[in-house]
Amino acid sequence: MITQFLEELPEGKTTPDFTRKPIALTIQEGKHAFFKAIVVGDPQPIVTWERASGELLFHPNVCFQSTNSLAVCTAVLNVIEVGFSMTKQLQKAKMEGGVLKDSLKKNFDKPMEAEEKVWEILLSADKKDYERICCDFGITDFRGMLKKLTEMKKEREEEIAQFISHIGTLKPVEVKDDDCATIELDMDLVDSGSKIYLYKDGVMVPVTREESDGMKHNLKQVGNKYIFTIKNLGKDDAGLYSVDVGGVNVFSTEFKVPEVDFAVKIQEVKAEEREDALFQCVLTSPMNEIKWYGKSALLSNSEKHEITASEDKLIHKLIVRDCLPLDAGIYAAVAGIKSCNAWLIVEDPAKKSKKSARKTTMAGAELTEKMEIAKKTQAAREALEAAAQAEEEAAKKARAEAKAAAKAAAKAKRAAAGKDGAVRKSKKKGADAGTASGSGNEAQAGAVGVGAGKNAAPGVGAAGSAGGAHGSGVAGSTDAAGTPGGTGGPGIAGVTALYVYFFPLVSDPPRFDAEELEKFKATVTVKKGHKATFKIAYVGREPIKVQWYLEGEELSDESNIKIEHSEGSSQLLLLKLQRKDSGEVKIKLKNEFGSVEACTELNVLDKPTPPMGPLEIVEASSSGIEFKWKPPKDSGGCKIQNYILERQQIGRNTWKKVGPIGPVALYKDTDVDHGRRYCYRIRVETEIAITYPGPPSAPKVASAFKDCINLTWSPPADTGGTNILGYNLEKRKKGSNLWGPVNPHNEIIQAKGYAVKDVVEGIEYEFRVAAINNSGAGEFSTPSEFIFARDPKMRPRFTDAKVKSFMVVRAGNSARFNINFEASPWPEVIWLKDGAPVSKKVTVSNAEGNSQLLIASAERSDTGIYTIIVKNIVGQETFSVEIRVTDEPKPPGPVELDENVPGTVTVSWTASPDEKRDDRLHYMVTKRDSVKRSWHTIADRIFNNKFTACNILPGREYQFRVYAKNDMGSSKHSESAKWLIPFTVNMPESKPCDLQCAPKFIVPLKQHTAPQGYECYMSCAVKGDPTPHVTWLRNSISLNTDTNYFVSNTCGVCSLLILKVGSKDTGEYKVVAENPLGRAECSTKLTVRGKSELGSGL
Repeated sequence: MITQFLEELPEGKTTPDFTRKPIALTIQEGKHAFFKAIVVGDPQPIVTWERASGELLFHPNVCFQSTNSLAVCTAVLNVIEVGFSMTKQLQKAKMEGGVLKDSLKKNFDKPMEAEEKVWEILLSADKKDYERICCDFGITDFRGMLKKLTEMKKEREEEIAQFISHIGTLKPVEVKDDDCATIELDMDLVDSGSKIYLYKDGVMVPVTREESDGMKHNLKQVGNKYIFTIKNLGKDDAGLYSVDVGGVNVFSTEFKVPEVDFAVKIQEVKAEEREDALFQCVLTSPMNEIKWYGKSALLSNSEKHEITASEDKLIHKLIVRDCLPLDAGIYAAVAGIKSCNAWLIVEDPAKKSKKSARKTTMAGAELTEKMEIAKKTQAAREALEAAAQAEEEAAKKARAEAKAAAKAAAKAKRAAAGKDGAVRKSKKKGADAGTASGSGNEAQAGAVGVGAGKNAAPGVGAAGSAGGAHGSGVAGSTDAAGTPGGTGGPGIAGVTALYVYFFPLVSDPPRFDAEELEKFKATVTVKKGHKATFKIAYVGREPIKVQWYLEGEELSDESNIKIEHSEGSSQLLLLKLQRKDSGEVKIKLKNEFGSVEACTELNVLDKPTPPMGPLEIVEASSSGIEFKWKPPKDSGGCKIQNYILERQQIGRNTWKKVGPIGPVALYKDTDVDHGRRYCYRIRVETEIAITYPGPPSAPKVASAFKDCINLTWSPPADTGGTNILGYNLEKRKKGSNLWGPVNPHNEIIQAKGYAVKDVVEGIEYEFRVAAINNSGAGEFSTPSEFIFARDPKMRPRFTDAKVKSFMVVRAGNSARFNINFEASPWPEVIWLKDGAPVSKKVTVSNAEGNSQLLIASAERSDTGIYTIIVKNIVGQETFSVEIRVTDEPKPPGPVELDENVPGTVTVSWTASPDEKRDDRLHYMVTKRDSVKRSWHTIADRIFNNKFTACNILPGREYQFRVYAKNDMGSSKHSESAKWLIPFTVNMPESKPCDLQCAPKFIVPLKQHTAPQGYECYMSCAVKGDPTPHVTWLRNSISLNTDTNYFVSNTCGVCSLLILKVGSKDTGEYKVVAENPLGRAECSTKLTVRGKSELGSGL
C-alpha cells in the first residue's frame, strides 16, 4: 500500500514503491536468513526493518542494512529446530483437536531406521536393482519381500493419486562436473499450490526456489520438471533423499559418497588434427568406473570415445579418437563427489583447407610413466597419512585436556574479579565493533570487504548498498564462550581489532527505457494457434542474466518457445498458443549491481467453454417454460454476445433452433404445447467468429456381426471454414428415445468409419454421427438404418485361393491336409474316403473356419480320394483331394532286344514287381550308341513292357536301359546287351545322261512403249546346250557392236539397254540364239512417244 502525503506530487518526483518485496522463509535453527527488498522513489526513500513481535536490534554481525533510504514491507520468517519433522507437527495438531489427512501418516519423528530406509529405496528402485539392494541390506526372503513390496506400492499409488495426476521420469542422484548433484522428476500436480519438501534420512532440509549462493539445496521448476540441486558436495551429503508432496513420499533415492579423491588429476592435452587424445587420472581408492564429461555432456563408450580402467581400478583413461576442431573444449572426470577438468586443444599447424590424413599417434600418452610413479607415490602417502592421523589424535586429546584446565582457571579468576563488570565491558566492546559497518555514497561506493585482527572470530562480515538494493541478515548468536543464547557479542570473543575498507565502485544495474517499458506493458491479444512476440531493450553493465517467465514458471528454448538475445535487447517468441497459455509474461534482468523486472499480459482468444449446468427451472406452466443457467467457466477471453438455444421435443430426433437470445443467462420459452416434454441445449457466441461444421452423411453399415458392427460415413460438405478434427458417434436401441455415446468425448474418432463393439447380440440398433472442428461439434447426421447385431447367414465356401487336389505321401510318413472355409451359422463338417466315412485311423480336427485331416503313419492302403463336406442350413460345399501313398518302385526284369523291321529295334522287359499294386507306375527307356557315348531318353511314361526304337543305323553299337517310375521317383535301371547291325553298301548301276539341246526361249521379249528421252530395258531368257550365241537385231541390223546399245548375256538372261530413247529407235527388235544343234528367234516392237503425245496424254 502506498500512502501519498501531498495532493499533487512535484514534477519529476515519485512515491516510494517496491519492485521486489521480501519473501517468506523457512530456515533451520542456527542457519543464516536473508531478506531482500528493492525500492524505488524520488527523493530516495529511507528503509526501516522491524519485527512484528519483539525489537529488532541492529548489530553488524547479526543485521546488515543501509541507512540512506526508507520504506516499509512485511515478510514471514519461520525458524524450525534441527531435526524438524512433519510428523511432530501433525501429532501436535492432532492433540490440539486438528484433523489430519490420512495421507500424512509417515513418522519422521527421528532419523530413519535401517528397515524403513530399505523399503523406501525399494519403492523407488528399478526391478533390476532389487537383488543388489537385498544383498546390501541382508534380505534373504526375496519372495516375501516382493509380496510386501507389491502391497506397499499399491498403497503408495493411492496416496500419491491425491496430490499428483501423473508422474513420469524419475532420475536418481546424479553428480555433475560443477561440484553439485541433482535429483530430477517429472510430475503433474493436482493442485499447483501443493507444498514440496525434501528430506534427508527422514529429516527435512531447507530448500529455496531461488538460485542463491548461500543456500545448499535449491529447487528449480521448468514446466512439469522439478530439479533439486545439492551444492558444495561433501561427505555429509550422503544419505537417503526423499521428495514429499503434501506429506506423501513420491520418490526416494540413495546418495552414496565413496571415500575417493584424485591422486593425480587430468592434465591439459594438445593434439594435432586427426590425432587421438588421451586423458588419464589416478584415484586414491579403486572404483569400477568414473564419469567423463566432454563440454558438459556425459560421455560413454563409442567409436569416438573410449573409456578404460586399469586392472586395479585406480588409473582411468579417456581416449578421444580422430580429434577435430569441434572436439576442442573442457573435459572433466567425476569420481564420487570429486571432479577435475582440463582443456583439449586441437591444433592444425598446416592450416590446410582439405581434410588431413588420419594419424596413428596419441597426444597425452607421454604421461603414462608419470601416472605409474604417481600411483606408487600415492600408496606411500597413504601410509604416511595413517601414521600422521594417529599422532594427530593423540595431540588433539592433549589439547582438549589443556583447554579444559584453562577454562577452569579462567572461571575462577572471573568469579573473583566480578562477573557484572566483565559483562558490561564485553557489551561495550561489541557495540564499538558494530559501528564499523559504515556506509558510503549509495550511487557511487559500496562496502566490499571487512578486515579483522589476527585473533578475530570467523564469520564477521559487512554488506553495502548499490543502486537502491538493501539487505538485512540474521545470524545465529553465541556468547563469549561459544554457547547459544549468550548476551555478549556473537562470535567476537578475543577480537583485538576490526577494520572496514571501502573502495569506489560505479553502480550500473540493468534498467529499461521508459517508452520501451510502456510499450512492453501493453496487453498482447492473439487467437488460438497463432504466435506472440515480446521484445524489449535494456541497458546496464554486462554480464546481464536474462530470464523470461510465464505465470511464474521460467521459460527455456523448446519446440514452441524461442528466446533470442542480442546486444542490449531480448526477444521471446511463443508459437502455437493455446488458451491455457494466457497469463502474466515477465522478463527479469540481473547483474552484480541489482535486478529489474517488467511484466505484461498475454491473452489468447479461443472458443468459450460450454455454459455451466445444470439448467434450473424457474417456472413451468401451460403458458411457457422459464429456466436459467450459469455462464461458462471461461469465455475464451472475449465478451459473451449471445446464447444460442436449441430445443428438442422428447420422442423426436430433430432439434429446433430458437435463435440468439442475448447475453443474459435466462430465457422463457412460450412456444410450447401443454403436456409435452422438452429438452434444451445451449451454446455460447462471442466476438470470435465460430462456425460449426455441417452434418455428415448418414452412417452406412459395412458389415454386422454378433459382437461388432462396422460403420462408414462421408464428411460434411460444410466444414465450417476449418479442418475437421474428428467425429462423435452415438447409438440408440430400437424402441428407445435415448441416444448414447459410442466413443468417449475426450477420444474423438479420427477416421471416417468405426467398429462398434459395445453391442448385444440380437438387438437392433441405429446410429448417427457429428463432425468436430476447431469451434466444436456440429449437428448430428440423419440416423442410419436399423441393423441387427448378429452374424450374417452365409452359405459355406472354401476361402483358400489355391488348394492342391492331389497329394503324394511316402509310405510310413504322415499325411496332413488343411482347408479353410467360412460359413454362418456354424456348419457341420464330414470327411469321406472313396464315398465312405473315414476310418478311426484318420484324425479329423475342426476349428473355427478350419478343418484338418491327419493320417499319422500312412500305408499304401490309405490311398484314395478324400472328400470334405461342409453344410449348414443355408447350403453345403464339397471338395475332394486324392492322397496317394507309395514308395520308390523296384527295377524291371531282364531287357531283351529284337529286330522285326530293318532299321528298328524292339526293346522288351519283364514287369516290375510293384506294377500290380501301383496303377500309376510306368517305364522310361534310355539309349546310348558308340558314337555319342552318352545316355539320352528316347521314351517315357510307357505303361506296357515293350518299345520299338527307330533310326537304328548299321555299323553302330547300341545299348538300352529301362527304369520303373512312379510319383515318388524312379527305380534302378535294367540294362540290355549290346546291339550291332553290320554295315553293307549296295552301289546302283550308273546310266549315261545326255543334256544337249537346241536353243529355246524360256521367257520371250515383251512389247515396249517408251517416252522420248527416257531409257528402255528389254530382256528375255534362253536355254540350250552347248550355250547358244545370242545376237540382237533392229530392223534386221545387228546391234551387238553398236555403242548406243548395251547388250549382255548372263546365264541365259539376255538384255538390251537403250539409255536415251529417240524416234530413231522405233522399230522391230529381234533376238537370235544359235548353237550347233539349232537356232531360235524372238522379236518385239518398240514404240517411242513424242513430247506432243505426252502433253495430250496428260
